Amino acid sequence: MIQMRLEADSVSVHRAGRALVDDVRLQVAAGELVGLIGPNGAGKSTLLSALAGIDRKVSGTISIDGRPLHSIGANERALQMGWVEQSGTIHWPVTVERLVMLGRIPHLPVWCRASDTDRQAVENALSLCDCQALRHQQVTTLSGGERARVLLARALAAEPTLLFADEPISNLDLGHQLQTMQLLRGFSQERRSAIVVMHDLSLAARYCDRLYMMHQGRIVASGSVAEVLSAQNLADVYGVSVISGCESVPWIVPDQLLKQHGKT
Repeated sequence: MIQMRLEADSVSVHRAGRALVDDVRLQVAAGELVGLIGPNGAGKSTLLSALAGIDRKVSGTISIDGRPLHSIGANERALQMGWVEQSGTIHWPVTVERLVMLGRIPHLPVWCRASDTDRQAVENALSLCDCQALRHQQVTTLSGGERARVLLARALAAEPTLLFADEPISNLDLGHQLQTMQLLRGFSQERRSAIVVMHDLSLAARYCDRLYMMHQGRIVASGSVAEVLSAQNLADVYGVSVISGCESVPWIVPDQLLKQHGKT
């Protein structure tokens, strides 16, 4: 029997009389890497923050391991759930190692020092995110891509079993994009799962188990890569025709812009 880690039903988010997310139903099973895709302004980041409990002004129901999200205390959430914010801001000039250690706070009793277990978790996270060479650098001096990797390391240092990541590869070079997607793929095994907002459809096709496509606040397609990334869906939602293939790994590149987001 498939274990569902995350279930959302009739989830909506309204702001200033506008539905940013409208009647969304979504599931993430144990061991899955699920991609959330769609054009700019589709509601992906808003939905992700609602699913993670960051945004509380939400209607509908969200459950984690069969329990209503609102019934799970803050510390338990911090132990179970990791959050990687899009273009996360870092305000304090601490070292990278110190920032990543902050991910261990949910595991530390009040006023207790980090243990060997905590330090090993930080070391593992730094290694996974290729941040070991940055450990003594001030986080305020990092490039955008380095900062993205460090913030992912901070989330992983907490050893969550459910990870929410908002465009974790958007600021990364090609090598670190692949490294991060492989990391997320490796993370999503057994009981651990991840849901990731993405714009690179080729990487989404290559690494994700399933996809949800959003448009104007709604889920307009869901299922396997082949089902969601159909030529018709991409024409309807993105307004482009595409060239695609899967000789060794799936790939999709834009071919031409379709007039007024219509069809060829």
